[in-house]
Amino acid sequence: MSNQYKIGVIVGSLRTNSYNRQVAEALVKLFPDHFTFNFLDISELPLYNQDADKQLPSVVANFKSQIAECDGIIFVTPEYNRSIPGVLKNAIDHASRPAGNNSWNGKPAGILGISTGNISTAIAQQHLRICLASLNMPTMNQPECYLKWFEGMVDEQHNFAPKSQVFIQAWVDTYCQFIIRNVAN
Repeated sequence: MSNQYKIGVIVGSLRTNSYNRQVAEALVKLFPDHFTFNFLDISELPLYNQDADKQLPSVVANFKSQIAECDGIIFVTPEYNRSIPGVLKNAIDHASRPAGNNSWNGKPAGILGISTGNISTAIAQQHLRICLASLNMPTMNQPECYLKWFEGMVDEQHNFAPKSQVFIQAWVDTYCQFIIRNVAN
């Protein structure tokens, strides 16, 4: 029997019909049964303020606790102004603090994103990789997954269109192996 792996999914967009949320919901359906997923809500986190490190707000403590329960993290992010959204950076900062209590430490990460633009989320993903490297998160390097949204990419049942599913399934399969190699058993 395979080990069970719990993966946290963080979507860097708060928009109700976010393309990245739709992709994330379809993505998790492509994993084998021994992978389970927890979508980590970043929408209620207050703006990071170092003064709060002395007494973490309960929403932050809960967020950090949820990360601690995960074997790995998948970030699904749009690109805003050639970088990651502020709400995602805020979540990263909260979970990395206070100093000496980095919840991200050692958590294997996968990154993908979708946009309507031709370069998709390439620059945002590079910025995210820089942040994750400083937090000691091993990050899957290949295959990279920069998706350009098209109408019908994800249907109402959260399934990918066939022309996208083959590519994304290759990413999923590689991420599964990455998790198995990087999670201490």
